[in-house]
Formats: sequence, C-alpha cells, structure tokens
Amino acid sequence: MRVKGGVRTRQRHNKILDLAKGFRMTRRKQIKVATQAVLHAGEYAFMGRKLRKRNFRQLWIVRINAQLRNLQTNYSTFTKNLKTHNVLLDRKNSSSFCSRKT
Repeated sequence: MRVKGGVRTRQRHNKILDLAKGFRMTRRKQIKVATQAVLHAGEYAFMGRKLRKRNFRQLWIVRINAQLRNLQTNYSTFTKNLKTHNVLLDRKNSSSFCSRKT
C-alpha cells in the first residue's frame, strides 16, 4: 500500500518558509529558492558570529591604545610589560565593551 507523505512534506516546507520570513520576493515564497536562501543565511550568520569577535577585539585594542596615548606609551609596549609581569588581559570578552557610558 502506498503511503502519501503530504503532511510531512508540508511541515518540512513550512519550517523552511518560516525561517525565510522577512526575505524578499521569491526567496520567501518558493520552497526551492527559500531553502537555498536559508542555507546561505545560516552560513552568513555563522561567519558573522566569528567576525563580531574579531571586530570587537580590534575595537578593544584601539580603545586601549587611545587611552595609552595619554600616558605617552603605546599598545605594543603595554602588552610587553603585561607579559613580563604575568598579567592576563582578556581582549575577547565582548560584553565588557559592548556598552559605553555617555
């Protein structure tokens, strides 16, 4: 006896189309195009999470360097002195410099 898979297929399609909400034109309506769009969006989101860490580290270094200029030193000598005194500086933690007081 043949088993029809319409319900499961519709569920699968709806899952993809829900993820494609907010996309433009056929990327949110047609299942084949929406599937590709959702896959690409996932790749971009993954890369974006890595890039955000990299960008925040660069921003953190620039901000430290700007403050060190007031003390007539620069970032490279500052990090060298930290290393010689065995002080660890976490430049990866984005939560500490996401918010700025104005």
